Amino acid sequence: MAAARSSRSDGPVRKAGRTVGRALHLPFTGTARGIRRATHAHGAGESGLGKLIELHAVNGAGDVMITVALASTVFFSVPTDEARGRVALYLAITMAPFTLLAPVIGPLLDRLPHGRRAAMAGAMLARVLLAVLLSRAVVSGSLELYPEALAVLVSSKAYGVVRSAVVPRLLPPKFSLVKANSRVTLAGLLATGIAAPIGIGLQQIGPQWPLYGAAVLFALGSYWAFTMPHKVDSAKGETPVQVIAHGEKKPSLRTVGPSVLYGLQANAAHRALSGFLIFFLAFLLREHPLSGQSAAVSLAMVGVAAGTGNALGTAIGAWLKARAPEAIIVTMLTLVLGAAVTAAVFFGTGMVAVLGAMAGLSQALSKLSLDAVIQRDVPEQVRTSTFARSETLLQMAWVVGGAIGIVLPLNGVLGMSVAACIVATGAVASCRGLLTAARHRPGTPRARVA
Repeated sequence: MAAARSSRSDGPVRKAGRTVGRALHLPFTGTARGIRRATHAHGAGESGLGKLIELHAVNGAGDVMITVALASTVFFSVPTDEARGRVALYLAITMAPFTLLAPVIGPLLDRLPHGRRAAMAGAMLARVLLAVLLSRAVVSGSLELYPEALAVLVSSKAYGVVRSAVVPRLLPPKFSLVKANSRVTLAGLLATGIAAPIGIGLQQIGPQWPLYGAAVLFALGSYWAFTMPHKVDSAKGETPVQVIAHGEKKPSLRTVGPSVLYGLQANAAHRALSGFLIFFLAFLLREHPLSGQSAAVSLAMVGVAAGTGNALGTAIGAWLKARAPEAIIVTMLTLVLGAAVTAAVFFGTGMVAVLGAMAGLSQALSKLSLDAVIQRDVPEQVRTSTFARSETLLQMAWVVGGAIGIVLPLNGVLGMSVAACIVATGAVASCRGLLTAARHRPGTPRARVA
């Protein structure tokens, strides 16, 4: 009898316990299922693109955790009178990964086309170790911080190059390359937006805590990289090719076709504008804030405008059905040129914010389109090297633009005029060539079977 009563009384208790358990874990499992439905929609789950989207989100979250940890200790916590020299050092540090990436990492990965999952996992694992090492350096303030931060940048860019080369292998049916690239990039942006405040919160506990969070995220990413579909590493259906241009067989940025070359020139103008605006406006608004605003609020307004534009450009790319990336690049270059000229003529709070938003939007869509052109026109055999060399060129353009912004006198009208000249130079160099290449583009890349 006692056992029977115990059994009857345990039933409601257990039922209530299960109900409470479901209520507690439902927000997490429900959110996870919602994310999975979004990332795997429109055939991305079946093709494997959904897993790449999720992996890139983890990568973006980990990178922003490291950025938060370094921001208050290395680059931005200096007095105004020391800022120019420290920023110049930062520009030099950002260039180093790309000088290694183009001649070394890109060709190496080209020779390992069947180890791309391992390459992405290796880039993640390297950052697990580096995040742990950095956690000690940010506390002690030792000089080890600089080479370790440099190694993080190298690993991050190596992952990015491989990720760009992988997208065509995972393209769902009826998906344009611009749309696929946008989905991946948008996931990274959203993850960055979620992880940034978490990183700032961890920073309040201690400067090393965001790095601990980054290590956990990268460890998860290294596991997820190996769960990517096997076709990422498979050579099934591929044909060996050699790029031919004027009798040359050695690939370079001059032998990849006019659309890629002119697209790089246009994107170099966007990157130079981005670097220029970041550093010129940072110094200008520190000394001469926008009317009625403090320096911090002025910087925040322009930063939010640029970030919003970038996210909007990526979101537009995610829903874009157009298959003419050359036309997108030309359109974006024209729009940002108009915004820069208008900002120079009517310099003020509103126009600076509009230019920042337009620069972010146009850079995002133009880069997505350039990636699509490279993925479309460059043979698989040399695609990774092409991505590495193109990233080197674009980063060099960003550094040149930033250097101009550092040395330029702090005059708003002059600065916006220089911004317009940067974009106009890119437009003159690339727009006509892009439109001509789009009209005369052959059905297949310039390549032949070896």
